[in-house]
Amino acid sequence: MKDGIEIQELIDFFKRNEDKIYKFAYGYVKNQDLALDLVHESIVKGIQKRDTIKEKKYLKTWFYRILINECLGALRKKNKVLFFDEIKDMEDMRQGDNSDNIDLYEAIDKLPGKLKTIIMLRFFEDMSLEEISQTIKINLSTVKSRLYKALEVLKLDMKGEDL
Repeated sequence: MKDGIEIQELIDFFKRNEDKIYKFAYGYVKNQDLALDLVHESIVKGIQKRDTIKEKKYLKTWFYRILINECLGALRKKNKVLFFDEIKDMEDMRQGDNSDNIDLYEAIDKLPGKLKTIIMLRFFEDMSLEEISQTIKINLSTVKSRLYKALEVLKLDMKGEDL
């Protein structure tokens, strides 16, 4: 290996984390097919650019940066088009007795992109604040302030649901 990470290490990472990667993408776009496409595109880009990562310990944050960029790009293109399977997924979720979870997910979806990213990485991907800082390339103090802001917004939004 000259630079970057071995292809087998990258493949192993994808296999170990395939469910988490898909769920993260789905959390952004709320469409099964689009989420699968974004995961595929992110993996292809990761393989193509594997020489840009120098240390294995940064693999997770490096890949999630690629995935986030793909998801945000897709959202910009999507322009709030609601697909039939999205409506069906939402109806299926509502059929269960998970109304509190649905309210939380809906509140998270309403967050501005910068705040939503922090919440998803912290609570859905179990990343530390330092890992989030590395992944989205912002100062640790900015990560903390955005996290607290997002939690405050969610708290206010969820209180509004109870009224």
